[in-house]
Amino acid sequence: MRLLHTSDWHLGRSFHRESLHDAQRAFLDHLVAVVRSEGVDAVLVAGDVYDRALPGLDAVALFDDVLHRLADLGVPTVFISGNHDSARRLGVGAGLIGQAGIHLRTDPGECAEPVLLADRHGPVAVYGLPYLEPTLVRERFGLAKGGHAAVLGAAMDRVRADLAMRPEGTRAVVLAHAFVTGGAPSDSERDIAVGGVAAVPASVFDGVYYAALGHLHGCQTLAPHLRYSGSPLAYSFSEARQRKTMWLVDLAADGSVTAERVDCPQPRPLATLRGTLEALLTEEAYAEHEQSWVQVTLTDAARPSEPMEKLRRRFPHTLQLLFDPEDGGAEPSRSYAARVSGRDDLEIAEGFLRHVRPGAEPEPDELGWLREGFERVREGADRKADLPR
Repeated sequence: MRLLHTSDWHLGRSFHRESLHDAQRAFLDHLVAVVRSEGVDAVLVAGDVYDRALPGLDAVALFDDVLHRLADLGVPTVFISGNHDSARRLGVGAGLIGQAGIHLRTDPGECAEPVLLADRHGPVAVYGLPYLEPTLVRERFGLAKGGHAAVLGAAMDRVRADLAMRPEGTRAVVLAHAFVTGGAPSDSERDIAVGGVAAVPASVFDGVYYAALGHLHGCQTLAPHLRYSGSPLAYSFSEARQRKTMWLVDLAADGSVTAERVDCPQPRPLATLRGTLEALLTEEAYAEHEQSWVQVTLTDAARPSEPMEKLRRRFPHTLQLLFDPEDGGAEPSRSYAARVSGRDDLEIAEGFLRHVRPGAEPEPDELGWLREGFERVREGADRKADLPR
């Protein structure tokens, strides 16, 4: 049986305020094309379909469209909810939608109710384990205490109990949204440590032939039967070197797994550049990044004037600007009075804005408001000085 494993779509998410709507649409077009061209028997989507519990209308429209297209292909698809999704909202109409071959697994109580598929070698039971927040599901699993490992372990015990009653030779596949020990995180995943220790051991998934994991945004293999697909798009600059893919998984008659990566289309390459402003603006080595989404770390000993404006002349898609002076931060060792010596009030206020909002220059309106505020303060001080004592 051929399975297409993907996860962490995060429909509705932007990248440093850059809309990803068109890029997410292009990915979904690509997914449908792969299902058609590669003879996929079932699609597995391991959570975080949406980026937030109340997705915007554009994100809902993307999801609605891909559901119809997958249903039209007649390829069974199994979704689970992730920690970004609202399980109740994502699961609305699950029973009716299931009749079209689109199976939404968002209720923890349905962990042991598989989607039953079959190929010429026999049955395949696909179990969907939605994201399990320990504080919300402990009682449902009969647990008095315990974190992520405990609740996921309890869910998997139910899976194994159900599997034991299935016909001999039934191959089990599980979808789960969790942080499994050994996985490598990036900066764009939401921390799931609230409610208990976040990581769960790989041994939790003993007894199944393939575990399609979601949550971590980098594609990775923890074991031949235990893989993260990663997100189809980069959602932070920490993912700049990640190859964004889906897993095309072949499940053999004996339950053995072979898998290959299928690349996902990317709107732009990502680049993290570091150096002085002059070097970044003049050196030919940086030319290849001129059309990339760029994060820049400036190493100038003194903060340059209008760095973002100057950088965008060469790198028009610069999205984030950081500062790491070559002096290793010696500046803060000086007293505050010494650092602001010679600056007027407006310059000090401008410097404060740049400090608390790295990479963002004060807007003209903000500078106007600051200037007006300082003038009013000075006028008030002058009037007070003119009053008789």
